[in-house]
Amino acid sequence: MEGGVNLRNWADLLPDALGLIFSNLSLQETLTIVPRVCKSWNQAVLGPYCWQHINILDWSYRSNPDHIEPMLRLLVTRSGGALREITVSGILSDLTFSFVADHARSLQKLQIPRCNISDSVVEQLSSKLSAVTFMDLSYCCKISGRALSAIGKSCKSLVGFRRNMHPIDVQDRRTQAEEAVAIAATMSKLKHLEMAYNCIDTKSVVEIINKCDELEFLDVRGCWDVKLDQDWLEKRGRKVKVLGPHVVDQFEGHSCSDYSDSDSFYDYESLDDGLWDDDDVDDDEDRVGSRLELRFYEGFNENYVNGWV
Repeated sequence: MEGGVNLRNWADLLPDALGLIFSNLSLQETLTIVPRVCKSWNQAVLGPYCWQHINILDWSYRSNPDHIEPMLRLLVTRSGGALREITVSGILSDLTFSFVADHARSLQKLQIPRCNISDSVVEQLSSKLSAVTFMDLSYCCKISGRALSAIGKSCKSLVGFRRNMHPIDVQDRRTQAEEAVAIAATMSKLKHLEMAYNCIDTKSVVEIINKCDELEFLDVRGCWDVKLDQDWLEKRGRKVKVLGPHVVDQFEGHSCSDYSDSDSFYDYESLDDGLWDDDDVDDDEDRVGSRLELRFYEGFNENYVNGWV
């Protein structure tokens, strides 16, 4: 009691309350600063309460690719099987995906854009992801309709699916009609579906709309072979919000506001939180020239990362 005011000792807060508070901090602060404050805070960071929702997307964009999987393994291990969300870019190996799946019995949200996993590992492990309700496999070029079919058959509660592709390499990409068929055949409960810049046609999209009765939102921006008539949707009594195929985005000099926060294109300035090393960007010209592919791995100083991972 001080001045008639009862001052609460933060060290006495329950671990789950501390985990909720620490979730608002940056990854670096949580791993390096918080544990040094007191014993109870250190125990909270080591335990599962801070890591039920692992969202290291921004960090993974800026990190050396070699550091992403060790970091993910560390945090998944600390979660103690209590995972609800994993959001990270750049998983490079089937082994790491297998490790995540082995700890995914409570996982509800899995966002792993730009991963390098294969159809075979997804088919083998999709049954372990049965609790997932939202999944993001955007820009994952090694998987196909086989993987999507396995996911749809195993994840019966899936209501949100994101499978956006990169707009620049669309000319050289194979058709993704089999992916659309897999989605229509196995993901009938979808309410939210993003397929921007997919190589699909009108027939594929109509099949999805016909089979996914609960669909409320469909993103087909950049799917240039898709021709949807809004009157057709209204005559069928379907209230599906459709975006695309025509879109003005950042590649044409404008920002695209329709993208969700977890799938937007970032400028270097918006990513800079003091963790950039000046030597990683040579000059202003390189900085501007790189804006077409901002979501690849840029700029984290290796020695700095090794100092706190």
